[in-house]
Parts: sequence; structure tokens; C-alpha cells
Amino acid sequence: MKSARPASFLALVITVCCASSVAAEEHEDARALALGDSVVFGFITQANPEYVNASNFIGSPEYVAGMLDLDVANAGCPGEATSSFLSATGADNGCRAFRAKFPLHVAYSSTQMAFATSFLQRHRHVRLVTIGIGANDLFILQEACAKNPNPQLCIEAGLPVVLATITANMATILAELRATGFGGVIVIVNYYSLDYSDLAGTGVTELLNQAITAPATAYGAVVADVFTAFQKAVAVVGGKTCSAGLLNVDPQDLQLKSCDVHPTQSGQRLIAKAITQAYRAASW
Repeated sequence: MKSARPASFLALVITVCCASSVAAEEHEDARALALGDSVVFGFITQANPEYVNASNFIGSPEYVAGMLDLDVANAGCPGEATSSFLSATGADNGCRAFRAKFPLHVAYSSTQMAFATSFLQRHRHVRLVTIGIGANDLFILQEACAKNPNPQLCIEAGLPVVLATITANMATILAELRATGFGGVIVIVNYYSLDYSDLAGTGVTELLNQAITAPATAYGAVVADVFTAFQKAVAVVGGKTCSAGLLNVDPQDLQLKSCDVHPTQSGQRLIAKAITQAYRAASW
């Protein structure tokens, strides 16, 4: 006959058991949802056939996951604009075409907005939602003006309407995210300038950032200031974002002297640090 275990031993076993279960559940529920465009996806221009496997591409969400010990769902789609994010017929800069041929990091057949709300309704313990979107709205305007006799004048004329649309769409996006009952941290990720020494181009980036962040306060969202993080990092090279190694080399430049609009892995890590800082500040 085995000797009986003392009550104190049984209490210890129960405590260890239950604490382990709670810790496991908390880790399982420690999720983040990343929304947005090609920067969020981790896109690299002209990287086919790598596009057949989304895991070949690493964006800032994957780095955020490591920094904050969160399981991340990266829903970013290359070419996504604020209107296509909300509607299957909204203005799009290539997201629908990309999804028709290649997989994203997570699979969904709906709009990114519909996926986001469904995800938040199914996962009630999400701690962080990030969203980086808006630049493709400007690229759509730029393309529409390309054949105009005076492209620059065309862009200047159309810019106010596009910026107003971005702000309105961002408000709708934030409202729908909050309507799911999500009360955690929403981080809006603003954009870096492609060249801080280009005052005109940087000015447009600042206007874009103002447009995407304008509704933040009304919906309890915070901003990851990627613009300033990149600006500080490129100060030593005269404001040249390309020269600082934060942007991918333009694949069409055979001399490898110019850059694409998408971040290198160094750039993605810098974005992730800005997101992490914003999240931690909002979580205190």
C-alpha cells in the first residue's frame, strides 16, 4: 500500500499545474494582427518566382512578433489602397491582381477589412492591431496623371481629394475595428520619406501621414512614427534614405545606384522598433 501524499504536496502540484495551464493559454492568446499594403507584407519588386511562397518575404510584423512575443497574423497585401481595403470594387493598385496569382501570409477571399473584423471576432484576446496603408492611393493618382500634358499640375489638383478620401476611409477602418469590441492597442504606422533631402517629396509624405493619422485620437489609436525614425537614421548620409541602406535597390537600375520604394530588412526592423515603442507606450 502506497503512503498518502501530504496535503501541502497536493496543493503544490495543483498550483504548478494550474499556473502552467494559465501561462500556456495566455501565450496562445497573445496575438497581433497586421493590416496594410506591400510594406506590411514585406514585398520585394520583381522577385518572382519567390512570390509562390509568402514565407519568402519578411515584413515588420514578423519582427514585431519576436520583439513582443506575439503570434502575428500578417494580412498585408501588395498594392492595397484604402478603398480596396474596404470594398471589393474600390480603387486598387494591384492587390487583387497579386492575390489572384500568389498567396498572402494569411489566406482570405474577402476584403482585408472583412478578414480583420472576422479575425477579431474569433480571437478575443488580440493585444495589438497595426495598420499601414495609404501610399497606394497616391500611386493611383500619380498613374492617372501620368498621361496628362502637365502631370505635376494634375497631381497637385487631385491631391486634396485623395487625401480627404484617405482620412475618411481610415476613419471607417478604425470604426469597424472598434465595432468588433476590440479594446486593445491599434497602432497606425506612418510612412518614411524616400529621400528626406527632397523637400517637395518629403512634404507630400508628411501630408499623407497627416491624412492617415487624423482619425487616430477619435478611435483611441496611437501612431508609430516611422517618418521620424527613418529621418534620424538617414541624417548621417544627408537625408538619403537609399544611401542609408533602408530601401531595396531598384531592380531596373543595372548600376545599383537607385532604390525601390520598399524597405530592406534593416528598414523593416526599424519600422518594427517604432511599432514596438508605440505599443509599449500605449500599454502602460
